Amino acid sequence: MKIALLQITAEDTLEKTKQKGIEYCRRAKESGADIALFPEMFSCGYRIIDRDPDEWTKEAVKENDGFVLAFRDLARELSMAIGITILEEHSGGPRNTLIVFDRCGKKVLKYSKVHTCDFGDERYLTPGDDFYCADLDTGTDTVKVGAMICYDREFPESARILMLRGAELILVPNACPMEINRLSQLRGRAYENMLAIATCNYPESVPDCNGHSSVFDGVAYLPDLEGSRDTCILEAEGKEGIFIADLDLNMLREYRRTEVHGNAYRHPEKYGILCEKGVEEPFVRDDRRD
Repeated sequence: MKIALLQITAEDTLEKTKQKGIEYCRRAKESGADIALFPEMFSCGYRIIDRDPDEWTKEAVKENDGFVLAFRDLARELSMAIGITILEEHSGGPRNTLIVFDRCGKKVLKYSKVHTCDFGDERYLTPGDDFYCADLDTGTDTVKVGAMICYDREFPESARILMLRGAELILVPNACPMEINRLSQLRGRAYENMLAIATCNYPESVPDCNGHSSVFDGVAYLPDLEGSRDTCILEAEGKEGIFIADLDLNMLREYRRTEVHGNAYRHPEKYGILCEKGVEEPFVRDDRRD
């Protein structure tokens, strides 16, 4: 399964952004991609930082907007799955949303960012409700996909829930510097849940971003290898471009059937504190959302 990470910038209008996204999807298909993934809130280029929220919230688009439907139609035309990201219009405040269309143009997954960055401009967004999985038909295979968006990856519960719901691949649109510690988070989430994680970031030309989109396949051990292997099968450079990873689903599935991580030896009856809502020092924050 070939995953294309579209590490590209948005343009200065929604129409030009749409046309650029379409062009890069076509180029991804020409390179053999089964799925193309955009960075976080591509419809507005994640241009919400240090702007008047009354201004940028007006840039939200509806799920059935022409911008979104263009990628639905393109997925059908190209016979390639597309994960398009938007600042989505929503009552009470916009949402940070990923919509995945399969190769037939069918919407199979819609996910809105649960862990909004409430310590910053994202406090004006409406958080998502849950983590979801879906069967994604790419033509070469059907893979169980889930999604996280940027800050979601910093909470191990996000990937854990998706693993428990059957995810084999997590798609992660992103908009922040992907330095060693954040890359290590993704590596850890893939390792502990025995699944693949594909992250698409903005290039280094975007403020507070640096490229380094990545794919971790989650397979740490193979019978014919001594010790562990590097689960990173792709790490992009900083510049704008299309970066394609070839994910071996058969290898991943065999690994999940035999290795010791994931859900085989957990003791959920002992994890009750994970669902308690109280926050104690030193983690109390005045801007925390109830």
